[in-house]
Amino acid sequence: MTQTSNRFFDELGRLMNDAAGAAQGMKREFDTVWRSQAEKVLRDLDVVKREEFEAVRDMARLAREENETLKARIAALETKLGISPSPPDIGSMRTGG
Repeated sequence: MTQTSNRFFDELGRLMNDAAGAAQGMKREFDTVWRSQAEKVLRDLDVVKREEFEAVRDMARLAREENETLKARIAALETKLGISPSPPDIGSMRTGG
């Protein structure tokens, strides 16, 4: 009787171990499918990554700063040469700046 119950518990333990391994494999497969579907949806929506957004935002900020510096230099040169100032920038008229 002892040997029969040991064999039963051994088989039951092996069956549970196999079931746990199968469940783990299914979870990995589900995670992989879920991740690939999420990435596909984001690609289809043309969602930009945060790092790319921040890089472009910094480039735009630097370009605006350079533009302001160049406008100031042009204004100083126009004043020095006695030329009437250039007409206002259309972009600054729209934004009020």
